[in-house]
Amino acid sequence: MKKFVLNETSYHGAGAINAVPEEIKSRGFKKAFVATDPDLVKFGISNKVTDLLEKADIPYTLFTDIKANPTIENVQNGVKTFKECGADCIIAIGGGSSMDTAKAIGIIITNPEFEDVRSLEGVAPTKNPCVPIIAVATTAGTAAEVTINYVITDVEKKRKFVCVDVHDLPVVAVVDPDMMNTMPAALTAATGMDALTHAIEGYITKGAWELSDMFHIKAIEIITRSLRAAVKNEADGREGMALGQYVAGMGFSNVGLGVDHSMAHTLSAYYDTPHGKACAILLPTVMAYNAEYTGTKYSDIAIAMGVEGVENMTQEEYRAAAVNAVKQLAEDVGIPTTLKGIVKEEDIDELAESAYADACRPGNPRETSVEEIKALYRSLM
Repeated sequence: MKKFVLNETSYHGAGAINAVPEEIKSRGFKKAFVATDPDLVKFGISNKVTDLLEKADIPYTLFTDIKANPTIENVQNGVKTFKECGADCIIAIGGGSSMDTAKAIGIIITNPEFEDVRSLEGVAPTKNPCVPIIAVATTAGTAAEVTINYVITDVEKKRKFVCVDVHDLPVVAVVDPDMMNTMPAALTAATGMDALTHAIEGYITKGAWELSDMFHIKAIEIITRSLRAAVKNEADGREGMALGQYVAGMGFSNVGLGVDHSMAHTLSAYYDTPHGKACAILLPTVMAYNAEYTGTKYSDIAIAMGVEGVENMTQEEYRAAAVNAVKQLAEDVGIPTTLKGIVKEEDIDELAESAYADACRPGNPRETSVEEIKALYRSLM
């Protein structure tokens, strides 16, 4: 038996944020807890939503104690603020950081026995759906608005931990490309490559099956044709990436990821490396590492990425073609090719052990080890 979980309602396209006030009113919510990144307030992005709330006379409390890699302390402060403000729903505005923080807050409020944030790691046996979340995406990458996953940083232990919980799924996802058009090129590239990593890892993970494959192969196709244009801030590219990352999220949320994400989580925890950038640097190397354990799937990936003549290639050739197509896309959008200047040799042992312990690692199509993960890190230095 297989289980597949999708969110209840989603809005797509330019102007989709206009649906937020009506969703709040139709569901009978009285006050919103708005969780957003302080930079999104500073640059007037989250204001696009809060202005709509004010116009509709919907009261809200603004919470901005959220870091790019959200911490246990961010969650604890959010829980305290939520309890004090009397809200009955959460509006998460941002990328993975805002949404992950919102999910953890919402889960703890309705499942207070998990107030120790670390107790949420893995598949926590929560009993109640979290506080209803309306998730408004401002980046095209994490797809947190449609996934049952969230990631929190344990600063004290220098590690990220992954939480998987069907009770944290936002009730409404708003994917409006107009909320993404102020992203700088580097962030657009990094988040876009994170989305591609979701699609590729989700397609080859051990848990993949026909239903998830449908989402992932289409996401690879959309992202490949859209990312270069999105980095140039072209409207078609932005709209394509908004959709592509969401489609990838619908898939990987249900079947998991692999060792690329395990290694990337560790880099973010140790060096505060942006998650998407870490995923992107690792992706071609990890794909090559996994290639012989993926059957004919790299042929499908190569075709989805626009490689010509795949049907006439040998297995070795189409696997190389898929890896090279990813390398070319990453290069075209300005992603670095190595971890030089990021990873320190003296940290490799701990990095590899942490990556091996990460919740994404067991889904990798190839069984791995701490020693092999060390070799992967070193190969990119």
